[in-house]
Amino acid sequence: MRAPYLTILFSLPLLCSAQPPAGYYDSAQGLTGEPMRQALHDIIDGHTVLINSALWSAFGVTDRKPNNKVWDIYSDVPDGTPTYQYDFIADQCGNYDGEGDCFNREHSFPQSWFDGVPGPDTDLFHMYPTDAWVNQKRANWPYGVVGGGVTFQADNGGRLGQCDYPGCSGLVFEPIDAYKGDLARGYFYMLTRYRDEAVNWSSAPVLSGGEFLPWVESLMLEWHLTDPVSAKEVARNNTIYTSLQNNRNPYIDHPEWVQRIW
Repeated sequence: MRAPYLTILFSLPLLCSAQPPAGYYDSAQGLTGEPMRQALHDIIDGHTVLINSALWSAFGVTDRKPNNKVWDIYSDVPDGTPTYQYDFIADQCGNYDGEGDCFNREHSFPQSWFDGVPGPDTDLFHMYPTDAWVNQKRANWPYGVVGGGVTFQADNGGRLGQCDYPGCSGLVFEPIDAYKGDLARGYFYMLTRYRDEAVNWSSAPVLSGGEFLPWVESLMLEWHLTDPVSAKEVARNNTIYTSLQNNRNPYIDHPEWVQRIW
């Protein structure tokens, strides 16, 4: 399903690269397709699994803005001024009644899709601190492209509404463009790190038999290509590896590897 977007690959700007240790990916070199995904799985498998309560302090090192505020992808306004910003600890939820009240823990790949089992339940490569109200509105809906029927719009422009993308229907949540690639690379990570478990994730509306539905694969490829790896992702990847989980997202280190598998 990647053909419409393949040409985008050749127009991407040069990316800043994360720095895995020498030899980290040696066993995946020269491979493509499923052998490569299996090799990457074997490299990043067996990571240090965090307990749920540890996520609050983890976010303090993985998602801290230069101004020391919480880097909330559901409220951030790149090159602009967000309506609200959160402080770590002081603004941790708690109760909330609307947007801007507090932040909590967003599973970009919702817990109900994998039955909340340990491992993916606290894996920082798909988890972010986000405004609790926007997180609640996103709920368990897939990510997608919103056309009409908007039922909710966050202050920064993220919105929930009817999907307007080939092969997709129903409600979806569309984040702002600046974080679409981040989320897509997190999804590619999930189907690599948990490739064996994913075949049992029957509740995930974006999967069939442990693989992306065609429209999801196509959209994630598009988002990956049009929103290249950022300095934020590079720093986050390095921190998760060195200080928290002891594994990496290979698609941040080597964005070109996405097209070798999907």
